Amino acid sequence: MTNLEVSAENEDAGPGGYAAARLLLLHEKERSGPPRRTALARLTDDWLAALFAAAAPPRGTALVAVGGYGRSELSPRSDLDLLLLHDGTADKAAIAALADRIWYPVWDLGLALDHSVRTPAEARTTAAEDLKVHLGLLDARPLAGDAGLVAALRTTVLADWRNQAPKRLPELDALCRERAERAGELQFLLEPDLKEARGGLRDAQALRAVAASWLADAPREGLDRARRRLLDTRDALHLVTGRATDRLALQEQDAVAAELGLLDADTLLREVYEAARTISYATDVTWREVNRVLKARSARPRLRSLLGRSGGGRSGGKPPIERTPLAEGVVEMDGEVVLARTAKPERDPVLPLRAAAAAAQSGLPLSPHAVRHLAATAKPLPVPWPAEAREELVTLLGAGEATVPVWEALEAEGIVTRLLPDWERVRCRPQRNPVHTWTVDRHLVETAVRAASLTRRVGRPDLLLVAALLHDIGKGWPGDHSVAGETIARDLAARVGFDRTDTAVVATAVRHHLLLVETATRRDLDDPATVQAVATAVGTLGTLELLHALTEADALATGPAAWSSWRASLVADLVKRVAGVLAGEPLPDPEAAAPSAEQERLAIEALRTGEPVLALHARDEHAADPDASAPEPVGVELVIALPDQPGVLPAVAGVLALHRLTVRAADLRAVDLPTGLGTGSVLVLDWRVAAEYGSLPEAARLRADLVRALDGSLDIPARLAEREAAYPRRRGLTAPPPRVTVAAADSRLATVIEVRAQDAPGLLHRIGRALEGAAVRVRSAHVSTLGANAVDTLYVTRPDGSLLPPEEAVDLARTLETALG
Repeated sequence: MTNLEVSAENEDAGPGGYAAARLLLLHEKERSGPPRRTALARLTDDWLAALFAAAAPPRGTALVAVGGYGRSELSPRSDLDLLLLHDGTADKAAIAALADRIWYPVWDLGLALDHSVRTPAEARTTAAEDLKVHLGLLDARPLAGDAGLVAALRTTVLADWRNQAPKRLPELDALCRERAERAGELQFLLEPDLKEARGGLRDAQALRAVAASWLADAPREGLDRARRRLLDTRDALHLVTGRATDRLALQEQDAVAAELGLLDADTLLREVYEAARTISYATDVTWREVNRVLKARSARPRLRSLLGRSGGGRSGGKPPIERTPLAEGVVEMDGEVVLARTAKPERDPVLPLRAAAAAAQSGLPLSPHAVRHLAATAKPLPVPWPAEAREELVTLLGAGEATVPVWEALEAEGIVTRLLPDWERVRCRPQRNPVHTWTVDRHLVETAVRAASLTRRVGRPDLLLVAALLHDIGKGWPGDHSVAGETIARDLAARVGFDRTDTAVVATAVRHHLLLVETATRRDLDDPATVQAVATAVGTLGTLELLHALTEADALATGPAAWSSWRASLVADLVKRVAGVLAGEPLPDPEAAAPSAEQERLAIEALRTGEPVLALHARDEHAADPDASAPEPVGVELVIALPDQPGVLPAVAGVLALHRLTVRAADLRAVDLPTGLGTGSVLVLDWRVAAEYGSLPEAARLRADLVRALDGSLDIPARLAEREAAYPRRRGLTAPPPRVTVAAADSRLATVIEVRAQDAPGLLHRIGRALEGAAVRVRSAHVSTLGANAVDTLYVTRPDGSLLPPEEAVDLARTLETALG
């Protein structure tokens, strides 16, 4: 039970039973949103006014609501921002007593209070020193007492704000930027701060302050509706949690969605993202206009001086406005891309794309007035598009980073969904995978941005850019997004005007955009069936090079965890092998491959000593981007040879986990060597690992721990259990259960088992123990980790080297799932 509810039950909380009335109002389902916020503010006004009157205030005093309360925007757990204003004539002790008689009842009810006591002169001085105070006073509203005193303060504060705008607005801009850097972009965060993040309520307040300066104004379309959506969400969040919080945490989202009458948490996030995007776009446009006006003002005195010395020039001393042509019907004017006076949007359906491409290629913003005019008047494009429209789209996508703000301008006025109708399904769609940085639509644009830097690597840059823009377009539909996306991409590519052959290439790229990275990180590349399957799916060398570039662009646009030099090298190795198959080269037989010289040397030593022998090498891994300044963390190759015996895989995996070495891949093979008594069998394990914190363990320590693990004197499960107990987990999140399946791989070497589970120390050790208990032999293991999710692929056989029958494979998968669960 909250403090507020206790107070309501145990006492009459002030004049009119304010606490009980407040509780009743907050639980009134029929009234929500703006009406409830207004009613709560009015109820609080009446209570505070009664407290003020009961305190017998001296003359020349007033109680003032400022900030959000001044705007009558009270959420259930909002602070009360109050100013006790006095003209300085009353005794200080009387003013202090008046303040106590107001503040203490508020505190007694457990309400948060932000309070101050000032004269008008002190309020002005504080506002001049503290920007946040000045912003709060812009919304000052009288609650009780001397209304004239409050009106005079409001007038003075507003005049100060307008007079000081050239100084204060840059301060406000810097404050907003610093806050955005700290809190992130609301429209892309899985757990956004509705108030502090960019595009949140603070930015909406800043836009009101800019408008009050009369220097510039924000685009009004949809702005009030966006603010209401964020305020409504915060109200629901306060009611669900019972706390004054602005962070929409994952564990609260379903309950908040239900409180708002929405379908689910995804629907909630999408509405919040749309609101944030509206505010963010208005913020960009408004600050651009503020900076333009301030720059023009600072240049005007110098211009007048120059005109005065030169005799004046044109009438009125105003220089002509330069309009630089950029494309047909498109010009640059005053740092923005606008429509030419001769432009005819109603007769020129390509004009929106031409203007957007010109803006992106020039690195200039697209004027919001021009975009709004195009949205209202431009003639729709015919289907299929003419060649010029398709070329302008490719030009827009190929501009790199400059594409993003131009695309956002088109989206803000609905032009993108008019050009590409299927875009609506992915617009503002959240991605609940922490690996992803962006919403689906922004990820698609970011992938095109990344692809723009890779166009020199492919024969058809246009197909790469369009495939990048469409590769996840199927995420707006149920089922496998790659399968759904193939159909949508085929339709959209034809709509854009590509011929049948090019349309098929785009559709294939979308269908298989995950093929290379998933195969390279989860399959045995030495298995001919792996390479052949990829070659069959890709079909041509041209499509292969396009997929290679798209794979890199997609991963780079996903987030830092999705791409590394290790992944890049695996994908490049796969591409090289597939290219050989497509060029008609035969694949080598992995069974015929002899052990390397080092493997054979270590195997002989292990057979001679009867103990494990190992070699540890740092691998020289460079970043996938040749221009990158920082290399990837050092990779490690670990080769172990030891007499064949049970328990080797879990023992080695456990020792590596204890030494904080992350396993990327493991190949296991038995080597038969001649001895004086015949032939001896030695197990050789070739591991690819990464040092978790950048430092390599000593080979001698690894070997000593491995010996202890094999003889049972090192209790690996107990040590790993201690580590796992200390492994950080996010509050409120429950990992889904592990899932183990028999992969549909046409391998003639082994049965392929795929394990998907929450990543944790020693996961491969636990898998190895379960496999040992099932009496199967592991040929190779391939580990892929993205964020908190691990996908481990195991190539297993019977002890005699034969494949597992389908029934045995399914039973093994169930056994693994049970063991890991």
